[in-house]
Amino acid sequence: MAIREIVMHPNEVLEVKCKPVDTFDKELHALLDDMFETMYDAEGVGLAAPQIGIDQQIAVVDTREEEALELINPEVIKSSGKEVDLEGCLSFPGLFGEVERPFRITLKAHNRFGKEFKLKAEGFFARAIQHEIDHLHGVLFTEKVIRYIDPEGAEE
Repeated sequence: MAIREIVMHPNEVLEVKCKPVDTFDKELHALLDDMFETMYDAEGVGLAAPQIGIDQQIAVVDTREEEALELINPEVIKSSGKEVDLEGCLSFPGLFGEVERPFRITLKAHNRFGKEFKLKAEGFFARAIQHEIDHLHGVLFTEKVIRYIDPEGAEE
């Protein structure tokens, strides 16, 4: 396993629609392991492949509230409710803003072995998953911010 360099905005790979994964092999497994190690090292709760310069539909999420999750070719198939909450991004250090997202989601994705699964998530876990899926479509959280928040507590 290795810690990869996190790509910072305005790198163009962050705004590209990523390609689906069609090969589920040892290289993919190693990449997923590296992504977890990189995310934990950066003290994040999610990391998408474009954030390490790879334009493939791969993301990892670990909110510490639910089991760590690997998402390959993920797709939200159902959503409900609304919630506005604070988000940040490892590719935008020190930048935080309020973003509205569905509170509950159902998604389908593949695991590292290519097996499709469905998952229901809500609250912060759902928010983290949606944030990472957005990355895979070239959508940045800054495009959805309602209001930026100063980390020291003052609103911008």
